[in-house]
Amino acid sequence: MEALLKELTEKGKLTKPYQQELDRVSDLVQEYEETYYAFQADSLQEMIELRMYQRKLKQKDLAKILGTTPSRISEILSGKRGLTFDLAKALHQKLNIDAELILKS
Repeated sequence: MEALLKELTEKGKLTKPYQQELDRVSDLVQEYEETYYAFQADSLQEMIELRMYQRKLKQKDLAKILGTTPSRISEILSGKRGLTFDLAKALHQKLNIDAELILKS
């Protein structure tokens, strides 16, 4: 996987066979991590912060992705504001946050 990522970084793209191999290996790594190192967030705020960390997003970046304002993101993360239906849907679709966790919040 490291060799494929290095080539992708150096050349900017991979040949189709290499891209398919990178996708396959990435899926295997994800499956392994989910099986042996599964992470369970205790709260929706924690999961949002994790996704922000994983994607190196700031609140303003997240707000743009979700179609809202940075102040609304701040209020949600601090627990001062609840979710709208559209925001809950965007969290699920765009950040791949489990719908069950969203509904519990």
